[in-house]
Amino acid sequence: MGDCCEKHKHRDEPEYKDLVNRLSRIEGQVRGVRNMVDEERYCVDILMQVSAIQSALNSFTKVLLTSHIKSCVINNVKSGNDEIIDELCTTIQKLMK
Repeated sequence: MGDCCEKHKHRDEPEYKDLVNRLSRIEGQVRGVRNMVDEERYCVDILMQVSAIQSALNSFTKVLLTSHIKSCVINNVKSGNDEIIDELCTTIQKLMK
């Protein structure tokens, strides 16, 4: 059962498709690295693929964070919920660990 206070965000079709496509590519990259490990590939080759995955995840995070700010944060501030700013700051701090 979900938390009664769980937040949701409806995404329009283009945003949803973009995010899902990015995640699908990342999943494929992770499976590729798994195969490289199984095939006992050279460490540097695997590390380069891991670096590509990290870049893809960073890109996904930037896209999602930008969308969050332009929609959720702005809408909350406009409706008087300034607590969303604290949530955003906390989120950014966690992302930048």
